[in-house]
Amino acid sequence: MTIRIAILDDYQKAALSAADWDSLGPEAEVTVFDTYIEGEAAVAEALKGFDVVIGMRERTPFPKSLIGALPDLKLLVTTGMRNFSFDMEAARAQGVVVSGTAMLGYPASEHAVALMMALFKKIPLENHVMHAGGWQGDVSEGMHGKTLGILGLGKLGAKVAKVGLALDMDVIAWSENLTVERCDEVGVGYVHKDALFAESDVVSIHQVLSDRTRGMVGLSEFTLMKPTAYLINTSRGPIVDEVALIEALANNTIAGAGLDVYDVEPLPKTHPLRSLDNAILTGHTGYVVKELYVLAYGEALDNVRAWMAGAPVRVLNGE
Repeated sequence: MTIRIAILDDYQKAALSAADWDSLGPEAEVTVFDTYIEGEAAVAEALKGFDVVIGMRERTPFPKSLIGALPDLKLLVTTGMRNFSFDMEAARAQGVVVSGTAMLGYPASEHAVALMMALFKKIPLENHVMHAGGWQGDVSEGMHGKTLGILGLGKLGAKVAKVGLALDMDVIAWSENLTVERCDEVGVGYVHKDALFAESDVVSIHQVLSDRTRGMVGLSEFTLMKPTAYLINTSRGPIVDEVALIEALANNTIAGAGLDVYDVEPLPKTHPLRSLDNAILTGHTGYVVKELYVLAYGEALDNVRAWMAGAPVRVLNGE
């Protein structure tokens, strides 16, 4: 009997080289989908007849309706040990095991720093100028003595804060439940929300998306910011009011933004952010590094092997 396994949303074509899928044996047939499948009906059609689906966290959601449209599905794997876009109860009711994998806790902080550096040092522009045969496109800015505002001082925010401190930046932080004691522990200053946006030369967002944080950064925050200031978002797109952000960038209310996350992903080809020269854009790659793929796909392979042996591991929707 052939076990049909689908690996979804492998945009960077990394899954097959990240783990030894051949070790599952001749009865396992692995199919990789390396482009985005748009729309639930199209996903259901593409996955018809598959026993196992391996999804990259938050790329393709699996609501109750999609799970119900896949009667052959028996194992659903997500990278990460939580996935709010998978209906765990619907899967359990249908007899589908959902399992997860470990993830790395640092890549997004590195990505935030990379975007910050790219904005201050004009790296994308200078790279373009050089490849076009030119020399020196603009004047970069020093980061020494500038103010870095951290919106959310958890593990990722603290890592970015420490880089700012190492660069001799003044680092301040705010979030709704942040304490002075936590700021003292990291070595940064505590300020109120309005002061964070008014005083910072760059604001980096490190918040979890929730009803409380959705739209947390909008028109009023952009109005408070300096016209020379930058915004970095490697957390979740809807934390920022995207319409207000586009207007702030287009009108030079702020100097620029470094973005890795968006309201709609993948970002539509005609999206207005793509036409703004003062927006540095990456395609939600902040959390995916080679080391992450090896870890996550390696554990996804282990999950499939254990399920095939009748003893599922890392089950997320158990009783």
